[in-house]
Amino acid sequence: MNILLTGTSGFTGRHFMEAATRAGHTVVPLLAELTNPAQIEAEVAQAQPDAVVHLAAISYVAHADAAALYAVNTVGTTHLLDAVAALRHAPRCVLLASSANVYGNCNHSPIAETQAPAPVNHYAMSKLAMEHMARTWADRLPIIITRPFNYTGPGQAPQFVIPKLVEHHARKAPHIDLGNIHVEREFNDVRLVCDAYLALLSQGQAGEVYNICTGQPYTLQQVMDTLTGLTGHRLEVRVNPELVRANEVHRLCGSPDKLQAAIGPLPAYSLAHTLQSMLTALQAEVAP
Repeated sequence: MNILLTGTSGFTGRHFMEAATRAGHTVVPLLAELTNPAQIEAEVAQAQPDAVVHLAAISYVAHADAAALYAVNTVGTTHLLDAVAALRHAPRCVLLASSANVYGNCNHSPIAETQAPAPVNHYAMSKLAMEHMARTWADRLPIIITRPFNYTGPGQAPQFVIPKLVEHHARKAPHIDLGNIHVEREFNDVRLVCDAYLALLSQGQAGEVYNICTGQPYTLQQVMDTLTGLTGHRLEVRVNPELVRANEVHRLCGSPDKLQAAIGPLPAYSLAHTLQSMLTALQAEVAP
């Protein structure tokens, strides 16, 4: 399959390209900025893709520029869909990566796709707006929307909490500054997410929304305890008020039932396995 991929240089994009190539697909990177519709149209026309996977986005929840979040995540996606809809032959699937953050704070979990979205920050709102805008192309394009819950792995930017914790444990730092340490999240493996995306290209149903999740949440304390077990090092945690987010989503855990019904059982990656892969990657970076 000839897959047009946005966000190739990003954390998830690099892993997806590796997974898709191993599976025998050809991946064509979209190099144009999402804010440049003319360049997007030219690249899409040149690629003539069998499928589109749209991962490019500003993905940091605490990103300071709200206008940029909407310009890239929402309006940028409309530029892409305009260009794809102009193709003579529509792709068999257009997969758009949204976010489980659109659900906001829920009183129950695991969260199913039927849960009404209630975003509590601009990042989540930009993703939900993208979802609604995408539906205006539903009569022309076979669009699938995914809502991945938190995931991590080698190469994730250090401003995210898990790579930050991994790096501090790897160099045996005496302490770490964190924000709200009482949150619960799924911390799935990026490889699981990429495998799910690939499977949905052929097995997902157009017009549907799929949670990308396992239903297994962890506290940050559990993550730190696992890292202590892997490294033998224990960190002192200092809560920095400047890192505590307003409108923090306290618990985010999804139901994988719909996803598994579509693509079958998910690959198994334990938290320890994922964290060890990140530690190993860090050690490889500093090796002489």
